[in-house]
Amino acid sequence: MKAVVYKGRLEVAVEEVADARIEEPTDVLVKITSAAICGSDLHMYEGRTAALPGTVLGHEPLGLVEEVGSAVERVKKGDRVVMPFNISCGTCFNCIRGYTAACLNVNPSAHGGAYGYVGMGPFRGGQAEHLRVPFADTNCLKLPGEPRDMFENDFVLLADVFPTGCFAADLAAVEPGMSVAVFGAGPVGLLAAYASALRGADEIYVVDYVPDRLARAEAMGATPIDLSRGDPVEQIIALRRARGTATAKMDGVMSGIEAVGFQAIDWADPSHEEPNRVLEDLIRLVNPTGHIGIVGLYVPEDPGGKNPHAKKGEIQISFGKLWEKGISFGTGQTPVMRYSARLRDLVTSGRARPSQVVTHRLPLDAAPEAYAKLSRREDGYAKVLLDPHM
Repeated sequence: MKAVVYKGRLEVAVEEVADARIEEPTDVLVKITSAAICGSDLHMYEGRTAALPGTVLGHEPLGLVEEVGSAVERVKKGDRVVMPFNISCGTCFNCIRGYTAACLNVNPSAHGGAYGYVGMGPFRGGQAEHLRVPFADTNCLKLPGEPRDMFENDFVLLADVFPTGCFAADLAAVEPGMSVAVFGAGPVGLLAAYASALRGADEIYVVDYVPDRLARAEAMGATPIDLSRGDPVEQIIALRRARGTATAKMDGVMSGIEAVGFQAIDWADPSHEEPNRVLEDLIRLVNPTGHIGIVGLYVPEDPGGKNPHAKKGEIQISFGKLWEKGISFGTGQTPVMRYSARLRDLVTSGRARPSQVVTHRLPLDAAPEAYAKLSRREDGYAKVLLDPHM
């Protein structure tokens, strides 16, 4: 079968690899109809992880069940399914408490497993013609409709970015009437802003420097903040004061969302990375007793880190100021299954359209060019979906 294979820094290729197949009685084999490229994939593509050449990429898959293992009970041949990027057993201590991103059974070397991602177990990715899905009764969410229908581009986002946007809003304790600042206007940041709006947030600011991304944020009803124009914290506080929503000692926001990760740039000099930049800005911006949700990716090994600490995932933050302000924060991978069924129903009812962040739907063979353009943050490229059978 054809699949997108990581070859080394800034290089992927579409190659013939061994066919996916049933390996355990609890597996199913899925014919992929859509697979998204994620910003997390770009970290590997850019050589900023310990990913090994030969890795089949992709952790946002959607498709049709073609074969079913003998022990699978709920999933049937012909079912249309989306797979959460977390692979989980459904029965361990963490899974039964809803922490499926930290499953204890699927990854021999660590907690948590995922398709096609460094350090997340031996599972091949979904940017391929077919995908083996382990523990299928747990890891397949059934969907209505037919392949490539009006919901296709929405449903594939249930694998990761839409639930991650909602998880970010949860971690940041977004409530009706709250003020929110989202740093990063990639697909996750945009959908975090969207999830905040669905929850009734009153003021939503989205910080980035790519014009196309800022335009998309504004089209979704958020206030765009261009960090190339100066300190984004001062920009947001100035806007809140001008609008009359800032109050004494509470002129920042109540909820902050970090959707950038360890490759953050320094707004004072965008040509340089500053891994702690967004975290520091959020500590400055979030009001006393506020909350920060950190869903941008951070890794324990960064071969391209700017200094020895960054190479080991060690990042300095102003913890004293965080503590003084009484800010709480949460972080980690999204437990997708906590959200996916409810978000599916919001999509089918017409209440939610996460596909507004999708910019391209391309054949699998276009993956190398799509990765390169996404890595360069080219205008017009935000969320790319690959169709292996286009």
